[in-house]
Amino acid sequence: MSESLPAAVTEETLPVSEAAARLSVPTSRVHQLVRDGQLLSLRHDGEVVVPAAFLVDGDVVRGLSGTIMVMRDGGYDDRDILRWLFTDDESLPGSPIGALRAGRQKEVKRRAQAMAF
Repeated sequence: MSESLPAAVTEETLPVSEAAARLSVPTSRVHQLVRDGQLLSLRHDGEVVVPAAFLVDGDVVRGLSGTIMVMRDGGYDDRDILRWLFTDDESLPGSPIGALRAGRQKEVKRRAQAMAF
C-alpha cells in the first residue's frame, strides 16, 4: 500500500539498542523477536526502530505477537499491520495497540481474525 503510516507509529520510537535495554536482552534478541514475528520494527530517519507502544514494563505487550501472526497469516505485510495497530477503531474505541496495552487482547485478536479471513 502506498498510504503512509499514521503519525502515532513513528511518534515515539526506540532504536533497537534502547528496545533491547528496556527488555533487558541483547540487541540480537530484539532482531530475533522481529524475525520470529513477536515484534515489528520499521526504518525511520535511516534507523531501525521499534514503536515504544510495543513495550510495557520490560516486556512486549501481551497479545501483540498473536495479533501479528494472525494478520501475517491473512496476507498482511508488516507495514499494513503497523498501520492497522495504530489507527483508531471506533468499535474498540481507540487503536488496536491501545486496546492491547489495556489488556483487551481477545477483542483485538477477534478483529484481526475478521480482517485476515
